[in-house]
Amino acid sequence: MDTHSTVPVASRRRRLTLVSGVAALALVAFTGLEAGVAVPTLPAHAETTQAPLQGSAIGTPAALAPVSFADLVQKVKPAVISVKVKIVEQDAQPMAFGNKGGSNDELPFPNLPPNHPLNRLFGPFGQNGLPDGQAPKRFGEALGSGFFISPDGYAVTNNHVVDHAKTVSVTTDDGKSYSAKVIGTDPKTDVALIKVDGRSDFPFVKLATASPRIGDWVLAVGNPFGLGGTVTAGIVSARGRDIGAGPYDDFLQIDAPVNRGNSGGPTFDLSGNVVGVNTAIYSPSGGSVGIAFAIPSQTVQSVVDQLKETGSVTRGYIGVQIQPVTGDIADGLGLKDAKGALVASLAKDGPASKSGLKSGDVILSVNGQSISDARELSRDIAALKPGDKASLSVWRDGTSKNVEVAIAKYPNEKVATASSSDESMSAGSKLGLTLGPASELGKGSGVAITRVDPDSPAAEKGLQAGDVITNAAGKTVSTPEDVKKAVAEAKHDGHKAVLLQVERNGNSLFVAVPFTG
Repeated sequence: MDTHSTVPVASRRRRLTLVSGVAALALVAFTGLEAGVAVPTLPAHAETTQAPLQGSAIGTPAALAPVSFADLVQKVKPAVISVKVKIVEQDAQPMAFGNKGGSNDELPFPNLPPNHPLNRLFGPFGQNGLPDGQAPKRFGEALGSGFFISPDGYAVTNNHVVDHAKTVSVTTDDGKSYSAKVIGTDPKTDVALIKVDGRSDFPFVKLATASPRIGDWVLAVGNPFGLGGTVTAGIVSARGRDIGAGPYDDFLQIDAPVNRGNSGGPTFDLSGNVVGVNTAIYSPSGGSVGIAFAIPSQTVQSVVDQLKETGSVTRGYIGVQIQPVTGDIADGLGLKDAKGALVASLAKDGPASKSGLKSGDVILSVNGQSISDARELSRDIAALKPGDKASLSVWRDGTSKNVEVAIAKYPNEKVATASSSDESMSAGSKLGLTLGPASELGKGSGVAITRVDPDSPAAEKGLQAGDVITNAAGKTVSTPEDVKKAVAEAKHDGHKAVLLQVERNGNSLFVAVPFTG
């Protein structure tokens, strides 16, 4: 197995790669030191209010960065570890020998009849020494990074570093190697907790409690390309990045160079606290181009606490499918701003359904905290504990109201999160649609779309033949005339688009189609 292979994590017309030894996408984590390890007194930007820059302070190197990172490196580097993982993989297609399968093109000798004397050489086994049809095992190694978060050997790394691990070993900064065991993993955030036994005096660092600001200096330490103990510096380039890696993406973007093998390693602020865990890079070549992504320390802390206590992660659940509120959808609902999360459908007998939440509601806040988009709602609900109550402010029928929802536990790892469906679909005064009663087409109630004009706004918004319109402009529809009437009323009321609720393959989504005339 190639220990420096590149594994794509997402493709949105860009190339993202994991940076463990197995994958080429790395993210840096940040943590602070304890247990007798002093942290240098350096400028800390994370929790301060910056005064306006004046006069010669602008552009003065001494005012913007320390003269050297050496003191900081000396203090935090001992807590960073290299992680080596032995992986056992099963061949996807087992080799067949003897008279139990295969063809002359695949085997070094033809299939043999049952009474052929050569069968005695193989008996029930194939040429690889295993019973026919059983795949041989392949062994490989993956390389990554990590860091101790307690003196008794608990350490953080990436889930993709230790995934499918047969054995895990770590090498500390002083060159000593130790066996480690996986305590728990969380694929949804790509965080893993491992444990090294036998010592209670490992140097360790702490996770930052506050988010860094865009422009703050950061320091990445890790094991790129298996070199170990490598330090790079840069700044926080952006926050809240969604790279399509999981349902709770909220990455820090940094420009400190990170490469394959940096996965699971920490990114530090100037106070020696871990602000993020390296997970991925954007790269057309597999190497660093100055765009790396790290899991924020607050997310890591929440996950690690649960993994340490129970070995798994429990998230809040209310039973809704949601989608973003686009400008067209906001206009169709009478919302001033395109913010919040639109409820596309509700799980039957789920907490949201029982609370009175309805399809078409827009959730604007949770427990008084404003929701900017669907992904933020997903993260906020997931962070709540099962059994808690959440007060939701929702927009319905042109007014806002409060709905209280009981938080439940995720059932069977279901992710009730931002829908991956098209963000919006809509119909105008000229729909560009051929419609028919859904019942006549065997699709239940509603109005079925039988054809979409490829040059229409409806086609642009993603409407397809076979979709069933169940609601138009807030009104339940059952005939094509109902849809046309709803569209006309929406236009008459001054809306620029009509909002349609559509059923597709058992899923519900809202589409706002702009008017064409």
